[in-house]
Amino acid sequence: MSFQKLFLATALCLSVTAASANPKSWAREWPTTDFNNTSISNWSEIMSGGPPKDGIPALSDPSFINASDESRIGDREPVITLEIDGQTPRAYPIRYLTWHEIVNDKVGNTPVAVTFCPLCNSGITFDRRTSAGVLTFGVSGKLRNSDMVMYDRETETWWQQAIGQGIVGQLNGVELTTLPTWMESWAEFKSRNPAGLVMDEPGYNRSYGANPYRGYDTSRKPFLYNGENPPHGISPLARVVRVGDRAWPLERFEATPEVTEAGVTISWKPGQASALDGGNIAKSRDVGSIRVKDGQGNDLPHDVMFAFAYHAFWPDGEWMLGNR
Repeated sequence: MSFQKLFLATALCLSVTAASANPKSWAREWPTTDFNNTSISNWSEIMSGGPPKDGIPALSDPSFINASDESRIGDREPVITLEIDGQTPRAYPIRYLTWHEIVNDKVGNTPVAVTFCPLCNSGITFDRRTSAGVLTFGVSGKLRNSDMVMYDRETETWWQQAIGQGIVGQLNGVELTTLPTWMESWAEFKSRNPAGLVMDEPGYNRSYGANPYRGYDTSRKPFLYNGENPPHGISPLARVVRVGDRAWPLERFEATPEVTEAGVTISWKPGQASALDGGNIAKSRDVGSIRVKDGQGNDLPHDVMFAFAYHAFWPDGEWMLGNR
């Protein structure tokens, strides 16, 4: 199904969804979630994304194969790369994360949650350790500002994926530690890590490699989003590089492949396909890959997300526009 057809089908039930945005109606599905402990002031911000709780099945303890043995993934397809000192580098293909959105894994002694929200193009990896213990994350089926609301199976707290923070429940206000991962092409990962590992294909009946949001990142408006458009004439679905509370529009890298500002160096190179363009991810248009490093050359946590989502969650954030 194209994004346009999906949008029209869902738009028909938006008024019903908004009217039912009430914790009392959710309590039957979430009997152990403490809805009185929340940072949400307007419940209508939270909408159903369509699938129910766990309707999008998160993965846990996935299998991996040697990168050299993988032949199903196209060279230009995006993967989220996780490199932890002392551990074999791992690639988490977006062709799988598009359909599962969360992977609960453990790399050495570090329990991680690798996450991808297609509607915001937001790919972030979190440390699953908290004051309440190691958490296991699932997909709630809810969206806020079009961004996935995760939940943990231990306390059933709701978490906002884009900011890595509890928003409803026992762990409201708790912030997850974000790990430095990045999205790059499968060819880039293999070239740098010929002995690396790649997540194996999950055992679900899904059209892995296909994009169910065909045409989304060139559409005029976001899906299930009622907030403000970004300022400065920036398209809502333009990609921006977010580092902390600052955002660099990806268009800045059309003129120069590297920018050093605010204590960080951001570099861009071609070769990575968009996961949200054509029906076949491997054949989609090139959007390139981003790396973000500090002054000592260390990789920094960041996100390459859509501009509307950055503006929604960082309304007072700093837009790094250069001479735009």
